[in-house]
Amino acid sequence: MKDYIEVDEWKIIENGFNPQHNKISESIFSLGNGRMGQRANFEEAYSGDTLQGNYIAGVYYPDKTRVGWWKNGYPEYFAKVINAANWIGIDIRIGGEPIDLAKNHIEHFSRELNMKEGYLKRKFGVVIPSGPVDAEVTRFCSIVDDETGAICYKFRPVREPHITCAVTPYIDGDIKNQDSNYDEKFWDEVKKESWDDGGFIQMRTKKTGFEVATGMKCVILIDGKPIDFKPEPIIKDKYIGAEYRLYVPDCHEVIIYKYAANISSQNYPADQLEERLKETLSRISEKGFETMLAEQAEAWAKKWKHNDIIIEGDAAAQQAIRFNIFQLNQTYTGEDDRLNIGPKGFTGEKYGGSTYWDTEAYCVPFYLSTADQKVTRNLLLYRYKQLGKAIDNAKLLGFNNGAALYPMVTMDGTECHNEWEITFEEIHRNGAIAYAIFNYVRYTGDEDYLADYGLEVLIAIARFWAQRVNWSHEKQQYVMLGVTGPNEYENNVNNNWYTNKQATWCMQYTMEVAEKVKAADPEKYAALAIKLNFKEAEETAKFKEIIQKMHFPYEEGHQVFLQQDGYMDKEQILVKDLPASERPINQKWSWDRILRSCYIKQADVLQGIYFFEDEYDIDTIRRNFDFYEPRTVHESSLSPCVHAILAAKLGDEARAYEFYLRTSRLDLDDYNNDTEDGCHITSMAGTWMSVVEGFGGMRVKNGMLSFDPFLPGKWQSFSFNIGFRGTVIKVKVTRDTVRVEHLSGANMTLLIRGHEAELTTGITQCVKTTTVRIEAPEPPANLNIA
Repeated sequence: MKDYIEVDEWKIIENGFNPQHNKISESIFSLGNGRMGQRANFEEAYSGDTLQGNYIAGVYYPDKTRVGWWKNGYPEYFAKVINAANWIGIDIRIGGEPIDLAKNHIEHFSRELNMKEGYLKRKFGVVIPSGPVDAEVTRFCSIVDDETGAICYKFRPVREPHITCAVTPYIDGDIKNQDSNYDEKFWDEVKKESWDDGGFIQMRTKKTGFEVATGMKCVILIDGKPIDFKPEPIIKDKYIGAEYRLYVPDCHEVIIYKYAANISSQNYPADQLEERLKETLSRISEKGFETMLAEQAEAWAKKWKHNDIIIEGDAAAQQAIRFNIFQLNQTYTGEDDRLNIGPKGFTGEKYGGSTYWDTEAYCVPFYLSTADQKVTRNLLLYRYKQLGKAIDNAKLLGFNNGAALYPMVTMDGTECHNEWEITFEEIHRNGAIAYAIFNYVRYTGDEDYLADYGLEVLIAIARFWAQRVNWSHEKQQYVMLGVTGPNEYENNVNNNWYTNKQATWCMQYTMEVAEKVKAADPEKYAALAIKLNFKEAEETAKFKEIIQKMHFPYEEGHQVFLQQDGYMDKEQILVKDLPASERPINQKWSWDRILRSCYIKQADVLQGIYFFEDEYDIDTIRRNFDFYEPRTVHESSLSPCVHAILAAKLGDEARAYEFYLRTSRLDLDDYNNDTEDGCHITSMAGTWMSVVEGFGGMRVKNGMLSFDPFLPGKWQSFSFNIGFRGTVIKVKVTRDTVRVEHLSGANMTLLIRGHEAELTTGITQCVKTTTVRIEAPEPPANLNIA
């Protein structure tokens, strides 16, 4: 755990430069806009330890799989969202000496991520042989013009009356991924051009053939006045630059405005990229930096108006939740159903930037409540459009009759994870995709989705489960052998309770949806049954038999659902009895030792209880929580949030708050010593869930929102906005009151601590202890989900 980020409710602040923290800070201070993202690399040269990263949404490379030995069904490649051309570069030499914070003496240094207005600012002072230099750099990825970014770089040589400076803005396409399996570079140059105030490079990915044109347009001022001479062009392989040789008199300030754009063949024909790039650069440079920055602030203000969570009395908790919400909004906007949410977003290379089941399990609840329903619908459509490849993936593993196994890791629907215990065994991901359909329809009421898309996916997944089980003559039950559950510290186990639960629930839900669609639109249902060759009577009879006769491990002594067969054969040493020197075990122990231990990486049984909590009474939830949490090492970023929500439901304030802080400050404090690889974007949605579903106690019950909140002891109050079926409400929880205010949209009936209440325009419902009362009307806020 690190403790160098200063606490501020709206900013992430680093004061002082520690090279050992640099890659961590590059992740934390990353910027993005849904179309592109940039790690917090320095614009000027830096010869120290760094992970260069500029990423373009949807552009990837199929890096050939690297394994010790091949197995049938293995993916041929690991898809990676690849490092694209470096657009931020500005080399600066003063008196012939470069600014390089790895080599220069640093007098002062700070960087600040302004989450309220969406920009990164860095200030530093260095001493080079020609004397001291002060600099200030402001950068952002525009969410208004979402293919662009802009930089304002100011520097001033100090105590030097006259000095010669060389300033070289550039675009460098000669880059690679640090995680390249064979040290391969993934880009070929298509063309490039240099002009007086900038230039561009158009690059093409090997194998996949994506093309991206990256260009710049620059303006340089001395003492506030634009210079009027041409730079010296620098043109090399996959590189264009423009060197300005400046004579700086009387310690005047030099300002470099660099406007940049990344234009992708994902969005335009490849032969039009150059034209579109030049048009875009002209448009944003005519606006100017200050106008673009003001537009950025205004656009972020609109996002925060709906998405903000306000915590009073705990600045560290407030900073943390805003950081998580900020990163989520930088990563995914929902405008394009070809895109999804990688576990690291635009902040690093780990996990390839590909799609995992994290999206369905953790991100869907966030976007359901904070964005228009089309955003979540697009996440579901992403999977629907890849159903054919999920069926092909199942065929590779020996399944038939239209059974689908969605990939563990994917960019285009093709499985590209290359560890057998994950690729072949972590099949519970199918269940998360089915659950997301259920969750979406339950929340939005959009039952048309089931007939148009959802049922087709559900039948394919249910068919997979029906073929994946087998009958055990010994047990006289159906069993599921050779799986890996969410707890990846167990591989090739039999009857993982969570996986078996997901399978039976999915088959049951599929049958319910089939009946619903058949009743609502018999013709559409009949056409779909023909398309899928769905033999309803025969297949549903099989589903029912499996549901009735599925084996679920149970431990009578503790009266808990057993994580898998044989779990109690393990030595039951609790996490609290592990020496601190042996944590985290994934960095200190051999894999063999981990697999033989009872330790749990993340919620497994408890993940199932979280999903299906309505099926279990409070005592059952408590027994399982009290049994499994002490055995959980929380070495997955996805672990603390589920535990925070369940602890809150159980009224365990201390543990709920502890898990909230851990999930919310996971990256800010580098809890797991891995933030340098990138931030844990999908788990950030779990942070939001910890507040809204945990402390806020929000659920959907019988088509209504329900709240049963409590206030953590360190907080004076907390509040959040929720969008539900076209209506926006504000919930505020204080020490003795729960206040729900209607902000916009239709009238709504909801439950507050079990009491039914009506919300209409201008009306605020307030609950004190167990009494519901209606306060005097207040002027409604003009707030819409955007």
